[in-house]
Amino acid sequence: MARENKSSYGIFDTVRTIVYAILIALVVRTFAYEPFNIPSGSMMPTLLEGDYLFVSKYSYGYSRYSLPFGLPLIPGRLFFSEPERGDVVVFKTPEDNQTDYIKRVIGLPGDTVQVRSGRLFLNNEVVKREYVGKELITDGYRRRGMADLFVETLPGGKQHPIYEMTDFGGLDNTDAFEVPPGHYFMMGDNRDNSEDSRVMSKVGFVPAQNLVGRAEIIWFSTDGSAAWYEFWKWPWSWRGSRFFKEIN
Repeated sequence: MARENKSSYGIFDTVRTIVYAILIALVVRTFAYEPFNIPSGSMMPTLLEGDYLFVSKYSYGYSRYSLPFGLPLIPGRLFFSEPERGDVVVFKTPEDNQTDYIKRVIGLPGDTVQVRSGRLFLNNEVVKREYVGKELITDGYRRRGMADLFVETLPGGKQHPIYEMTDFGGLDNTDAFEVPPGHYFMMGDNRDNSEDSRVMSKVGFVPAQNLVGRAEIIWFSTDGSAAWYEFWKWPWSWRGSRFFKEIN
């Protein structure tokens, strides 16, 4: 009998430990950091497909989209802190309020954003970009080609790299977008291969409520050359130079 009781207590303790671990993970994921992976090249060269990163949930306060499954338990946004221009942000697309996108904050409330012949204009002033060189990249359709690498300097001095395949693509000439109050204009760093706020029917202006968090650090990265079951190939598919790399 004592042996049965001891066995029962052992099973109970194991279940209790698992439940506690799940609850702790949910709390950390909801209020502190949430892991995300990068499924496309829209943020190259800053983020590569196969990067795994942590997003800080507390950076901009909390909304319903901070909670698992977007449960509508938080009205508006609590403890809100404004994003800064140049932040790399995960957000829910306004189109369905479910899909996670990651882009860079380019336009703040009240800004006018426009692209003319591939050049970014903020409030009718051209944004400085410095040519670095050419790089061979793969686009979202697995086509390889040469891209121009620039370092762009936003108002306020924040710098980040961008890719331009051409200055005459479908998103290289736009209307002048006036960012409404409480909204943000997002763009990918891979300018000719990014579905972002320039595409009003899909993304458009992003409400503050839809912000999930700020991308902070890449903790793991793989080039995808090894399947999950090909453990003997894993070490050669890892991009070790990107491990624990800060995101700017």
